[in-house]
Amino acid sequence: MELRHLRYFVAVAEEGSLTVAAERRLHTAQPSLSRQIRDLEYEVGEQLLTRSPRGVELTAAGRAFLDHARLALAQTEAAVEAARRAAQPAKPSFALGFLTGQEMDWLPEAMHILKDELPNIDVTVSSDYSPRLADDLTRGKLDLAFLRPEPQMPALEYKVVMTEPLVVVLPSDHRLASRKAIPIEDIANETFLGMSKTAPLLQVIIDDYLKRSGVDIRAEREIDNLGMAMSLVASTRGVTLLPAYAQNFLPSSVISRPLRGEAPTIDLVIGYNKANTSPILKLFLSKTDDLISRVSNKVRTAASASVWDSATRSVESHRADFPM
Repeated sequence: MELRHLRYFVAVAEEGSLTVAAERRLHTAQPSLSRQIRDLEYEVGEQLLTRSPRGVELTAAGRAFLDHARLALAQTEAAVEAARRAAQPAKPSFALGFLTGQEMDWLPEAMHILKDELPNIDVTVSSDYSPRLADDLTRGKLDLAFLRPEPQMPALEYKVVMTEPLVVVLPSDHRLASRKAIPIEDIANETFLGMSKTAPLLQVIIDDYLKRSGVDIRAEREIDNLGMAMSLVASTRGVTLLPAYAQNFLPSSVISRPLRGEAPTIDLVIGYNKANTSPILKLFLSKTDDLISRVSNKVRTAASASVWDSATRSVESHRADFPM
């Protein structure tokens, strides 16, 4: 059994089609791919895939094999990355990743810790969707990331740094915008915007909240990122639920309001690979309690200022409506 067999199998399993996997992912001929899959099944001694009218489906053996195949490929990439880093030890380096939008609060304090302790360190920073960050941690491309606690990532360890409530995001001139808090039932008949595969955990939390609330809401469109969320809310006059940090990025045409009652929450965590023995990672983890405290204080101060600013704008608005 060779690594290419695992790569071919994972590609077919994820695409659900031999043709699509061959043409788009592997750039090989379908007959050759089919032969490689048969060779793999012969090595395993079990049928891993079956053909159906909907494409290619995993057997029970295939589902069990898939998780291990992914892990084996990830560990191989992590080994290659570790070897490359070891071959270039001239300057200590640390790779940080952020769920897009979270850099605003967490990057300055993270850099403060790293640069104070190791002034000559080379820090690389990237931002991406949470599932991709988790994948990069598993593959050794990142040392630490601020992300969601992605499931089915046994190689990763998580520590919660912040728990955020979800808020309602809607157009500034929406009929519900005047409410101080919005009951979930009141958006049942609105154009609702859900999450795409880029935010699977957030969609699970939203679905669970709607189910517990007894509200049947179906997403008419899906959101990939914060910028797309703001554009779709403004252009479609739709409504969505987002973590509270999204309030840092609202344009004038979009506002947020808290949910009435007990709002669902989502965790932001720091994640790292359990197999990562970097002394810099160990140092950073030893400072996380201080990091959490400093950012939490900063966020609370900013939230208080935002409330005061909103109240001031409200007073000025009433003065404009009723000149003295």
